[in-house]
Amino acid sequence: MRLNTPPVARQSGFTLVELMISLVLGLVVVGGVISVFLANQQSYRTNQALGDVQDNSRTAFEFLARDIRDAGLTGCGNLGRVANVLNNSPTGGGTDWWANFGNAVMGYDGAAADPAVTTGTAIGQRVAGTDSIQLMGASGSGYTVDAPNSTTAQFKLNETSTDLADGDIVIVCDPNQATILQVTNYNNANVTVVHNTGVGSPGNCSKGLGYPTVCTTTGTPYTYANNAQLAKLTAVDWYIGNYNTTGGRSLFRMSVAPTGGVPAATPQEMVRNVTDMQITYLVKGAAAFVAASGVAATDWANITAVQLTLWLQSTDQRAGTNVQPLTRQYTTTVTLRNRVK
Repeated sequence: MRLNTPPVARQSGFTLVELMISLVLGLVVVGGVISVFLANQQSYRTNQALGDVQDNSRTAFEFLARDIRDAGLTGCGNLGRVANVLNNSPTGGGTDWWANFGNAVMGYDGAAADPAVTTGTAIGQRVAGTDSIQLMGASGSGYTVDAPNSTTAQFKLNETSTDLADGDIVIVCDPNQATILQVTNYNNANVTVVHNTGVGSPGNCSKGLGYPTVCTTTGTPYTYANNAQLAKLTAVDWYIGNYNTTGGRSLFRMSVAPTGGVPAATPQEMVRNVTDMQITYLVKGAAAFVAASGVAATDWANITAVQLTLWLQSTDQRAGTNVQPLTRQYTTTVTLRNRVK
């Protein structure tokens, strides 16, 4: 008898070994994709953070350079004959930093106290160990005097309107001299600036606008001719300040403007994440830049250039390769256009 045995069925599908090899290969591919993704993500974060830091550095240097270039500007050239009739000027016995045009450029090392701003940890206060700089000069835009009158202490301007207001500190000049004074009353209807004594804060110590300043009612008489220039006086202090109470730092600009007719210094945050500023100065005739502590008191009027070094960090606190903020240091040099001949 012949026995018919059924054929043995062949095994179909993957073996366990083949399946494990496939899983391993899949994991390798997925791991490679994830690795590339993470690397590209970190590269993108770093490049974006670097772009932000570079943008902030350009903005900070541009703002600083504008004020530094105009330091000492009177509007009529580089004049040594500047009368100052403010009651709080050195001639009037005052000590307010923004009333001393002799300090058109004045720097402070990190360890030195700056009279314009308090050093501390509160928002808007100066960060200890960082440099600061005070700058004064005529604003970039001015007005033409049409009909000056020394006996009535007023100027009529050759304009249809201006942005002047009661309490503004202004500088008026011609080729012979310049005078710093306070607007005690501004009439926009007839575009007239009044600078009387006995009113306003700090007020004027004299109606006489001549150089040198004499703080009496009539003082040193001087009449500015038609086409003399009048502009607001810009007084600013640049420093590194706190923008929050957890260590965040920014570049701040303290500026003086009238509030209710009374000049007041107000801080304004300009560029965030500027963590430090160090400043050196070039004295006319010197061969090298020096820190503020190395400038003699009589040499601040002879500063011709300022060198600024800023340290900035990224907003992204994990943008660096060490999972820290991306940090960069930049340096630039700015020449005072009003002191270079």
